Amino acid sequence: MASPDLKDKALVVEDLVLYFKLTHGIVQAVDHVSFSLDKNRAVVVIGESGCGKTSMGKALTRLLPRNVSRYSGKVYIDGVETMSMDDETYRREVRWVKISQVPQAAMNALNPVLKLKDQVMEPLLLHYRNVSEEEALEQVHEVFDFVGVPDAFIERYPFELSGGMRQRVVIAMALITRPSVIVLDEPTSALDVLTQANIYNVLKRIKWEKGTSFVLITHDVATSSELADDVLVMYAGHMMEHSSAKEFFDEPLHPYAKMLMAAVPKLYGDEDLQFIPGKPPSLLNPPTGCRFADRCPFATEKCKTEPPTFRVGDRFVKCWLYEKDADEIVNSPQELAGVQE
Repeated sequence: MASPDLKDKALVVEDLVLYFKLTHGIVQAVDHVSFSLDKNRAVVVIGESGCGKTSMGKALTRLLPRNVSRYSGKVYIDGVETMSMDDETYRREVRWVKISQVPQAAMNALNPVLKLKDQVMEPLLLHYRNVSEEEALEQVHEVFDFVGVPDAFIERYPFELSGGMRQRVVIAMALITRPSVIVLDEPTSALDVLTQANIYNVLKRIKWEKGTSFVLITHDVATSSELADDVLVMYAGHMMEHSSAKEFFDEPLHPYAKMLMAAVPKLYGDEDLQFIPGKPPSLLNPPTGCRFADRCPFATEKCKTEPPTFRVGDRFVKCWLYEKDADEIVNSPQELAGVQE
């Protein structure tokens, strides 16, 4: 039974940590990240390459490599805490049942020697043993129609499809078991602009008609705004800002977010494109203070101390600039995730 505090939440993440062990040391890929996602909404996770976005997606779905050094925190999906589950229980009851994933380079995620119908209905047959192959095939027809894959393609192999169609098939595979949350990792990065727009239209339809919630991981800020209800900004493993999409795209708060948005081309206006000088810190040995301080034009001596997360209205920002204007300092992962302790 779901906790009363989580009844409206599709996903709650509290103090999520994921470190990897390498030859040269420990990579702090996801470092104490907390947020929540309401049902039937999409949160877009943005940031530069190497900031921890993809690692966070792996942490949410527990698709982890062997070199994990630390993996901790709490993840609630539909009110059910999943981090405490053993691997077999998680595989059987959560992965692809409550949460599924469209991976990076999804067009290459399909097996080239299996027909599309066999690949798409596999999660359904694996997790729901009472579903017959005939029933599963009928659901494949339904989900193909929903995502815009012609019915005739059901007997084809992946190499017979265009990149955009293969992307739709992978989305259909993630959708077939009707999970509450789908994690999308750069779902349109290898596609042309027109195909990207078509894929985002499919995702919006899924959200509206199926009530599915999305965690969209991307570096494409402009295109992601089509789907976003909330925006989470990652930098060097930390969550720097979490805002509603409307407030964020109107006026981002964190200096990094401001500079990130200033680097996005705009359809109207004659402002010069900006760039962020320097490079992100190494996650093998991140700085002790604010991780953006070395690149920040507003950095002060105080930034040598790591800032807490401040709440400004309904927004969260990890920056000393908001110390005076903040409503409060957020002291617990539960508060950051928007749930009561």
